[in-house]
Amino acid sequence: MSDFSQSTTTSSQNSRGIERKWFLEEDDVLVACMVELHNVRTFNANTRFKAGYLNKLEKMLEKVLPHAMLEAKPNLESRIRILKKDWAIVYDMLKGKDNSGLC
Repeated sequence: MSDFSQSTTTSSQNSRGIERKWFLEEDDVLVACMVELHNVRTFNANTRFKAGYLNKLEKMLEKVLPHAMLEAKPNLESRIRILKKDWAIVYDMLKGKDNSGLC
């Protein structure tokens, strides 16, 4: 894995107002782990993840990014909320009612 100090970063705040820098590699790993959880179907419940998925994500990320110290709450919960908000427009374009001309 590449050196985080030279990676693209984004900021997010958790519910306590503490800012944490997120690196592009961390986002990549987070999304990959969420896809894996979805595909395994252990935590997949139609359109949402079942309870306990954040703790499972924390354990998965700890194996790949042991020095990132990402905790289910507040880190993962907050970042997933931000990613959902940021990508909602893409989702709406692909899955929305007015998606004529796409796909």
